[in-house]
Amino acid sequence: MLTLRRIGWPSIVVAAAMLMSAIPAQAAGIPPSGEVATSPNVSHVANVPKPAGLENTINTDIAFQGDYAYVGNYGGFSIYDISRPERAKVVSSVVCPGSQMDVSVYGDLLFTAVDSSRNNDSCSSVGQVASVKESWEGVRIFDISDKKSPKYIKAVETDCGSHTLTLVPGKGRDRRNVYLYASSYNPSASFPDCRPPHDKISVIKVPLRSPADAAVVSTPVVFPDGGNETQPGLLLPTSGCHDITVYAERDVAAGACMGDGVLFDISDRENPVITARVTDPNFAFWHSATFNNAGTKVVFTDELGGGGAATCNEATGPNRGADAVYDIRGGRLVFRSYFKISRYQADTENCVAHNGSLIPVRGKDIMVQAWYQGGISIVDFTDSAHPREIGFFERGPEPNGGGGGIWSAYYYNGHIYGSDFHHGLDVVRINDRRTDPARGVRLDRLNVQTQASYHQGRDH
Repeated sequence: MLTLRRIGWPSIVVAAAMLMSAIPAQAAGIPPSGEVATSPNVSHVANVPKPAGLENTINTDIAFQGDYAYVGNYGGFSIYDISRPERAKVVSSVVCPGSQMDVSVYGDLLFTAVDSSRNNDSCSSVGQVASVKESWEGVRIFDISDKKSPKYIKAVETDCGSHTLTLVPGKGRDRRNVYLYASSYNPSASFPDCRPPHDKISVIKVPLRSPADAAVVSTPVVFPDGGNETQPGLLLPTSGCHDITVYAERDVAAGACMGDGVLFDISDRENPVITARVTDPNFAFWHSATFNNAGTKVVFTDELGGGGAATCNEATGPNRGADAVYDIRGGRLVFRSYFKISRYQADTENCVAHNGSLIPVRGKDIMVQAWYQGGISIVDFTDSAHPREIGFFERGPEPNGGGGGIWSAYYYNGHIYGSDFHHGLDVVRINDRRTDPARGVRLDRLNVQTQASYHQGRDH
């Protein structure tokens, strides 16, 4: 979502404008408020409401490790036992406010992103304007070795905060460290720690044996000559990146950088360098990115309306607020098509493509993706020029025209998990010959912005 620390509510993600769809527009209609609708091949397995203390703040991102799911929330985070997905349950929750609480997990460490200016780095902090020099925002680190009682061990302040974070494993002799790419944007001359031009990310090095020594080790400027700032229709001019997805074993990353989509060379973990860059007149805010398993494609999402607008309607059309599918050829990004859900949503429903992940089917390119009140979409983009929806899950409009919906939808070890703003954690299953082979792929860990080739059966 577009952070409101500086300008107002919601986020930035958009996905999906489509040329073809297996499910025609309005085939299922708009379900009544609060009711669930699915395609015939999708079933709703379980819903776990938000725990006490976090019931009045919205759910955000998800990370997975072993039999546990870690769900971020503007008010903190929760740990769920998903060893039996149909009976998923809350193990513990931590109240520690600071949007948007994107999460990544590694071993006994949980990393959370804070992009709302606070009066200090503690879990008892309150909001304080970024124009006050002493205000804090950045990354918090928790010890989760005891799932029932996580412990807060470290805070690292970053310029402009950490709207999202991406975990990057070290390599070679550097394997005892992990790195965090903290993406942030929206600077102002009135912010002492976030002045324009920003156009950079913060790289945090975390020694796994002494995480309390984590610190910013570099702040590489990714747009030394400036980003896309003048294109008509941009939600915000480029001043950094919204989100970065790394494919670490290939030393490559894809950045969704507000007005720009980019590829990075990350062979030097502390100094990522842009190698390819594209813009799109139909994109208002480049929000997130997903590689296919072969590393030959990237799906970028556009968060038209900043996450708070009703853009899944006929008036907006199929090419705005959509995914853009790119092939990677000779190191260049080559546009192939748009994808957008064709199930029109009510004009009261905020709907844009948000966060998603691959479903690990060898030889196919299939992903699951959140669309806020558009629900969850399963998309086959094996044919880059003709992506199509092959399944979906959604709820009817929130009461009284309120905002809400699924923030993140990820596939993990046989099930799809969706974090809903208000309704908690949804567990969904797809039964389809096109996705059934994915059940044979088991992962030990899934940080979606840290992709790994699933044929190796290790963390994504």
